[in-house]
Amino acid sequence: MVFLCCQYHTYRTEVYLMMLGWEIAGIGLVMVVLHRIAGSKTPIRAVVLSVLVGIAALVAVNLCAGFTQVSIPVSVLSLTVAAILGIPGVIMLLVLQMLL
Repeated sequence: MVFLCCQYHTYRTEVYLMMLGWEIAGIGLVMVVLHRIAGSKTPIRAVVLSVLVGIAALVAVNLCAGFTQVSIPVSVLSLTVAAILGIPGVIMLLVLQMLL
């Protein structure tokens, strides 16, 4: 009985650490994208281009879903992530979709 309790506690700790890792990675991606946009000579153009590329990548992933068997459900959250983070955000959504 004690072994099962310890095993469950270890599993919960691993899940929390994994979630913390994903949060840190997400914050890092946002910082990289913001740094790239801020360093641009035309930041408005860079933001619009990043939004369009991110949404186009999300659409491309869903169009290829018949071949790859991997799709990302279109929701407000997935559109926001794709629009703000661009291609790295879509890749993050794909990784999360395959892991979960």
